[in-house]
Amino acid sequence: MVCLVTGSSRGLGKAIALAFGKTGHKVVIHYKDKSREAEDVASQIKESIILKADVRNFKEVKTLIDEIIKKWGRIDTLVNNAGITQEALLLKTSEEDFNNVIATNLKGPFNFIRSAALHMMKQKSGHIINIASIAGIKGKAGLSAYSASKAGLIGLTISTAAELSRYNIMVNAILPGYMLTDMGKNSSNEAKEKALKESLVKNFSNPDNVAEFICYLSETSGITGQVFNLDSRVV
Repeated sequence: MVCLVTGSSRGLGKAIALAFGKTGHKVVIHYKDKSREAEDVASQIKESIILKADVRNFKEVKTLIDEIIKKWGRIDTLVNNAGITQEALLLKTSEEDFNNVIATNLKGPFNFIRSAALHMMKQKSGHIINIASIAGIKGKAGLSAYSASKAGLIGLTISTAAELSRYNIMVNAILPGYMLTDMGKNSSNEAKEKALKESLVKNFSNPDNVAEFICYLSETSGITGQVFNLDSRVV
């Protein structure tokens, strides 16, 4: 089984890649800038390759997918994890920042789905798992661009599931919760405190637990078009 995890050189992506590696998957480590970190992740997985691409660039993404097919002949699971945030009030969010968040968090998954789905359709099987956020459902003050991108990703998930189900391709979204990965750590103290306060278990989400659930979901059949909330904050 071949699994591609975007943005897997660190954070949640790294945890997901390592979890798939432990279960015997062939894992594609994707990165944009962090080559050393990607090499470190790959060194911990028995069968893996490291590929670079800017998720915002369709041609680069298609080239990456083509390299996977050339190497292993198939893609069984695609996890769209790569993402960024831009914490700022709406009136202080520049057009450039807004466009960059949307291009990375929404157009990026579209690029990968568009390229990988063609091969999954030929296989008549596949799993696509998009990492969304509770912010895409509830919205968050100071996160207009991020919330919009994740809301769009949820819509993309459900629409894609409807289109690809006839080919036995399952498409689902995960809301992982607030984690102290690089993205979470770099958020404001106010954001961290608010997330902790809203948590029913009074704790942050654990990347390893999220990765374990994703691995489980990739082995299921007949579950598609769903949004799984792993966030202990009430939707």
